[in-house]
Amino acid sequence: MAQEDTRKIGILLFPDVEELDAIGPWEVLSYWTRTFPEDGWQVFCFSADGKPVACAKGLTVEAHHAMADLPGLDVLLHPGGRGTRPQLEDEQHLEWVRSQRRSVPLMTSVCTGSLVYAAAGLLAGRPATTHWASLDRLAELDPSIDVRPDQRFVDDGDMITSAGISAGIDMALHLVARLVSPERARQVRRGIQYDPQPPV
Repeated sequence: MAQEDTRKIGILLFPDVEELDAIGPWEVLSYWTRTFPEDGWQVFCFSADGKPVACAKGLTVEAHHAMADLPGLDVLLHPGGRGTRPQLEDEQHLEWVRSQRRSVPLMTSVCTGSLVYAAAGLLAGRPATTHWASLDRLAELDPSIDVRPDQRFVDDGDMITSAGISAGIDMALHLVARLVSPERARQVRRGIQYDPQPPV
């Protein structure tokens, strides 16, 4: 399949992004796109300037692209973490998010990434979720949001939000099921040996 025909998923990186918010979905989506290239999707990470990003717990992650040379996206994934706190009042970032909403068919978030979407006005009157500790903040940012505290992720058509951190893995598997099929998602889940049975 020609590169220009490949549909694209971009994962945003930024200072103090929560590692698993980005890396969990990356594991799911990169396993899928590399193992099943015939599905016609690719995934990459990008940062504002294309440079490596220091995450919340000290991991440094490389970006494949800068925002300025970002290919057209079919899916945007905005992770969370403490790095989202300043983004809530960063009008330049919020306007960039709004510009993506105008051109990207499917917007997704993990954890407090949904707070950024709320601050940008993208979740008005819509169901959404976030990390359990930030549910009240989500409601404060936009009281019209139908906050779903008990859902692992919320699919509202062209917007998918997930709960905190590890919930991004579940959301990414749901994304594979939605974009291809439940059977493909099961193959990916088996491939990454994701079958949670926590010991505590």
